[in-house]
Amino acid sequence: MSFDADAHRQASLESWEAAAPGWVRRQELIREFAAPVSHRMIDLLALHPGQRVLELAAGLGETGMLAAELVAPLGGVVISDQAEAMLEGARQRALALGLSNIEFQVLDAEWIDLPFASVDAILCRWGYMLLADPAAALAEARRVLRPGGRIALAVWDALASNPWALLPGQELVERGLAPAPAPGEHGEPRPGPFALGDAERVRELLEQAGFVEVEVQTLQLDRHHTSFAELWETTLDLSAGFHDAVLSRPASEIAEIERSLAARFEPYTAADGTLEVPGRTLVAAASA
Repeated sequence: MSFDADAHRQASLESWEAAAPGWVRRQELIREFAAPVSHRMIDLLALHPGQRVLELAAGLGETGMLAAELVAPLGGVVISDQAEAMLEGARQRALALGLSNIEFQVLDAEWIDLPFASVDAILCRWGYMLLADPAAALAEARRVLRPGGRIALAVWDALASNPWALLPGQELVERGLAPAPAPGEHGEPRPGPFALGDAERVRELLEQAGFVEVEVQTLQLDRHHTSFAELWETTLDLSAGFHDAVLSRPASEIAEIERSLAARFEPYTAADGTLEVPGRTLVAAASA
C-alpha cells in the first residue's frame, strides 16, 4: 500500500489531541524519565541569556522550559506543538513554575510559520521520527535558524534496543490487533517512534538540510516501574495505538493480554515486583 502523507498528518493530529489527557496525568513520570535527554540537548545548545529558542513538537514543553530559565530575562522560548491540547497542558505547567518568558504557538514542524532566521536555537525531543517528511521539517528548521544557530534533537534508537515498546507491539501484532511494521514507498520505515533509529540516517538528514558540525550520540535510557500494573497503565496512557487496540476488545481478552504482556516483561522484573526495562535514544546536534 502506498503511504498517504496527508492522511498520516491528519491522523497524527487527532491522535495527539486525544492522547493529551493521558500525558498530563503522567507528566511527572515523563519529566523524570526524559530528564537526561532534555538536559543533554540543552547542554549541546550552549544557551546564554538573550537568545530566542523554538521548541518543536514540544508536547508538554519540558525541554523548552529548561531553556527558558537559561535565556532569561531578555531571551525567550516559543513552545510549539501541532496539538492545542498538549499546549494547554504546557501552559498550566509554565504557570505553576512562574515562567513568564514563554509563548505558546500551534505550529507544524514541516511548515514552520516563523520568519527566516528568526530564532537562535531549536529543540525537538522525540518528534522528527513521527513526521511524514522529516527531511522537509529539518529544512524548515534550518530556514528559521539564524546563521550559526544550533539545533538539538532526540529520536529513539532502533526498536530492538527498546523492549518497553517492542514487547507491547509484538503482543498486538501476534494477536492480529496491529499490523506488522511496513516500509515506506522507497524502502524506508514509515513514520513512527523508531523510524529514525539509525545514527547515520540522522546525520545524513541533518547534512542534507544544510547543517554542519553534526554530532550524533547514543544515550541509555532505562525505564523504571514500581510494578507491572504501573507499566500497564502507563502504556495505556501514553501509547494511543496500544490504548485503542487493547480497549476495543472484550474484558476477558483485555485481561488475557495483560497477563501475556506481564509474562513478556518477566525477564526485566525483580523479585520485589519492580521493573527496569532497557531503552536507548539518539541525541543529535548541529549548527546552521
